[in-house]
Amino acid sequence: IVPGAVAVTYTIEWTTGVDYSGWATGKTFRVGDILEFKYGSSHTVDVVDKAGYDGCDASSSTENHSDGDTKIDLKTVGINYFICSTPGHCRTNGGMKLAVNVVAGSAGPPATPTPPSSTPGTPTTPESPPSGGSPTPTTPTPGAGSTSPPPPPKASGASKGVMSYVLVGVS
Repeated sequence: IVPGAVAVTYTIEWTTGVDYSGWATGKTFRVGDILEFKYGSSHTVDVVDKAGYDGCDASSSTENHSDGDTKIDLKTVGINYFICSTPGHCRTNGGMKLAVNVVAGSAGPPATPTPPSSTPGTPTTPESPPSGGSPTPTTPTPGAGSTSPPPPPKASGASKGVMSYVLVGVS
């Protein structure tokens, strides 16, 4: 599978006494991934800037959540900061604060795949004759009774399906 072609959902048990910087270490977060915070009614998830993260201050947060199951789409490259704004939770026991570095996601498949011009092992033929006006002669295949090249393959649903399948990186 092409890295980043499929979004990953990271589930976070959002509670006190957890080392969230250790949890994030070694993980690669990409634009399009989702952080799902699961937490009790005494907690919140606030999206803050670096100053809010460092000072455990949610007064200028851009998002505030308290529903117990919050899904946040990672939309921007760079460090994203999250804290619990319940008094004392961000500062005590390692702190309920999380910083994740988000990198660009890989480009997905194009909107409309282009069918292949020929199938593997099938020779291609010129689209138009050379400027001299007559087609280029071809070398006959041993055992074949004709010197004409085979016609180009016709696009079919099967070849388009295979192309789409290959474009998403499955082999």
